[in-house]
Amino acid sequence: MKSKSKPAKNYSCRQCDYQSSTYLGRCPQCNGWSTLQPVVAVSDTLTQPKTDTLRTRLLTTESLENAFDTETGTRLNQQILKLGDVKSNQQAKFSSGFAEFDRVLGGGILPGSYTLIGGDPGIGKSTLMLQVAGKLCESGKSVLYIAGEESPYQIKCRAERLAASAQAVEILAETNVEKILLAIQSLKALPDLMIVDSIQSLYCPDASGTPGSVGQIKECAALLMGIAKKMGLSIVLIGHVTKEGAVSGPKLLEHTVDAVLYFEGDQYQNLRIIRSVKNRFGSTNEIGVYEMLADGLHEVANPSELFLGQTGFKETTPGSVLTAVMQGSRPVLVELQALVGQSAYASPRRVGIGIEQNRLHQIIAVLERRIGLDFSKQDVYVNVVGGLKVTEPAIDLAIAMAITGSTRNISVLPGMVISGEIGLTGEIRVVRHLEQRIAEAQRIGLCKFVMPKIQLSSKSSGKGLLKQASQSTQSKRSGTSDAVDSEIDKLSVQSLADAIQACFVHQ
Repeated sequence: MKSKSKPAKNYSCRQCDYQSSTYLGRCPQCNGWSTLQPVVAVSDTLTQPKTDTLRTRLLTTESLENAFDTETGTRLNQQILKLGDVKSNQQAKFSSGFAEFDRVLGGGILPGSYTLIGGDPGIGKSTLMLQVAGKLCESGKSVLYIAGEESPYQIKCRAERLAASAQAVEILAETNVEKILLAIQSLKALPDLMIVDSIQSLYCPDASGTPGSVGQIKECAALLMGIAKKMGLSIVLIGHVTKEGAVSGPKLLEHTVDAVLYFEGDQYQNLRIIRSVKNRFGSTNEIGVYEMLADGLHEVANPSELFLGQTGFKETTPGSVLTAVMQGSRPVLVELQALVGQSAYASPRRVGIGIEQNRLHQIIAVLERRIGLDFSKQDVYVNVVGGLKVTEPAIDLAIAMAITGSTRNISVLPGMVISGEIGLTGEIRVVRHLEQRIAEAQRIGLCKFVMPKIQLSSKSSGKGLLKQASQSTQSKRSGTSDAVDSEIDKLSVQSLADAIQACFVHQ
């Protein structure tokens, strides 16, 4: 008598899908602790897939194979085309109803696009997408909302609280991805947008693991991507961020989707920022700014005034400076604050909030070497007001001036904006998009702009040639001052010493 094959017990990492025959406390591939979970693998004879599974019928179903475009009369899939025969349609994108959301997407929602929105639980992802769904329904578009985590009643209660016009939004409360695909194919007309809330709640019966595991997320995302590309359906996936800061583990879906948007913010503040880190149809590192209120998310029309803090630019305090940063194609004015004080420890602290820690260490080292400041027994704290995270080197000079002002207890002139990159030798290097930064400072009503003396000229036939940004012969001590126009003055500096003289000469 043949004995039945005993199921073999294997272990799979829920973060990187590493397979092991024995349990390991730490995954050797992703170095995650306690991430291996048991997976029962039966014998080969029992694991052979059936030839007529639901998934096979989905991939070869007649409705998908014979899908036609009603306008052109051509098939939506299985076409081999020459690139020159593909028609360009500049009006293909449609607005979501929110200008900030359209900006991050690259101008609107493109039919057939596959987008992932990630963020911490409770940050407002579902609220934003429900408001977008309501705006689209107001404009005559159709929206299908896949509710994997909430019941239709809960979604309706939230829509009433937000006063969103979401009565026409179609809701499907289902977590089986195969049944979701069958429901889509049974529709007489495809919706203009499908929202999946969330990708971690879906599961595929043919894949191993529990919902939210690596295998399940990959399988469900692949099936949804096939529908999006073959049938021209725009899909937005909502994904949660883990404690490590990655969507669904170690960035599992970023290579699959067309656009990756991160919803950032502090649960103790009303500010919300949606940031584009990948976009095949628009600029990366673009941001949209929202304010979370009792009735939902509201767009911030002027982010610069929001990030300037309570004092703004009418009066200044030691350690506080204004700088202009680029967020995608948008210039934004932010306030930088620095605090330098006596350290109570043998190793002084260096804390940077909203900036890169290594950049802060480098600027402190340059100030010590080139200016002669001593921070060996001083704690240094630097903060970007408003919760914005800035990574570009154009804020180097502003950080240095904020630290210098706090150390010497002096403040810069009111209405002054500082922008420039600092080299290791103390020189002030060029920054990009200078004219846009100056124009934003002028629009807010600021009067002075400190910038590098040698700057890329946008008027030099567009070839990126270096030229002197100013030819005036004023003394270095007061900084070189040129009038950009009748309302704002430009102070061009060449080194850290020049910048200190220009920013603090009035003290």
